[in-house]
Amino acid sequence: MDQQDIRQHLGLRPIINVSGTMTSLGASIVVPEAVSAVAAVLSQFVEIDDLQKKASQVIARLCDTEAGFVTASCSAGITLAVAGAMTGSDLAAIERLPDTKGLKDEVLILSGHMVSYGAPVEQGIRLSGAKVVTVGQATSARAYQLDGAITDRTAAAVYVVSHHTVQYGMIPLDEFVAVCHARGVPVIVDAASEYDLKGFLATGADIALYSSHKFLGGPTGGIVAGRTELVRATYLQNMGIGRGMKIGKEGMVGTIAALEAWEKRDHAAIRERETGYLKLWHETLSGRPGVTAIIEADPTNNPLDRLKVVVEPAIAHITAWDLADALASGPMPVIVRDHETEHGFFYMDPCNLHPGQETIVAQRLVDELEKARQSNEIIATSLERRRNRRAEALMKWPE
Repeated sequence: MDQQDIRQHLGLRPIINVSGTMTSLGASIVVPEAVSAVAAVLSQFVEIDDLQKKASQVIARLCDTEAGFVTASCSAGITLAVAGAMTGSDLAAIERLPDTKGLKDEVLILSGHMVSYGAPVEQGIRLSGAKVVTVGQATSARAYQLDGAITDRTAAAVYVVSHHTVQYGMIPLDEFVAVCHARGVPVIVDAASEYDLKGFLATGADIALYSSHKFLGGPTGGIVAGRTELVRATYLQNMGIGRGMKIGKEGMVGTIAALEAWEKRDHAAIRERETGYLKLWHETLSGRPGVTAIIEADPTNNPLDRLKVVVEPAIAHITAWDLADALASGPMPVIVRDHETEHGFFYMDPCNLHPGQETIVAQRLVDELEKARQSNEIIATSLERRRNRRAEALMKWPE
């Protein structure tokens, strides 16, 4: 049963993803190597700790570091790495968590990094029992503020690399690491959706966390990579709070296969193909009344571009968020990256398309924009209602 058939079989919409590596959409297209590895291990038995040691070797090589393991998600990795920084390899302390009595239990994070990836990042920290200490202001953080926040209770500092964070006024990672290390504080980097598997650790981070199901194209999982001592303490949390965050054999072998495939992937050819998609969409929108299309680089320096689609409602006869919703409707739903539609634009990400879908996307853009232009009134629904729509739907679940 192919991807189209399984969705029809389950009664799910056959969406086309131009939003990116979003967990809410299934994250990414799993690479064939990982699909084969998962299928091969499902009917077999393995010793999980030994399989994790094999994963550690691959992670260490790909991330140019000492050790690693696979957990349920990058979010789980945040909780476990913070817990490891608090307990070390003390098994009794690991079993006591989230009771942190007698442990260093404060964790620093920049105010501008206090974002949500579907859940608040600070909640991932607090799940370990740690107390969150914010540094600086939402749009401004300085080294003296970070240094001043460190106390004898500080267990670790978390640094978030994401397009969701404030992209200016923050302390750069190298300076962040230098300040923390001067005071003996380990640094944990949340790099869930980043291409760079080596740079954060090379900059001095003690732990780097990645999603195996995003750019790597593996099954759902999280990768913990870094110094052996802290990785070991993090892994040992599986004997405590990490038990509920465990990953199965299929997630581990799938992640190993995805990492090995990443090493051999023709990244230049993929970038060339994605650039072709962007050019097609840019040309499709060129000259369209009330629409401006701009190709923009990724804000966290991943080697990819996206198409920013700016909509002027008075001319296009539709708002950016209503256009996004129109594209997401009908028998061929196209889901765009709509986090910022209240500012009059959305993004289109080319990294998760099957061959031929780029032309479907282009035609959907034309169809919805022409339909809007024919409207006698500007299509402008309530933005407030749209914001609350998902929460309202979840409150009705299951039906």
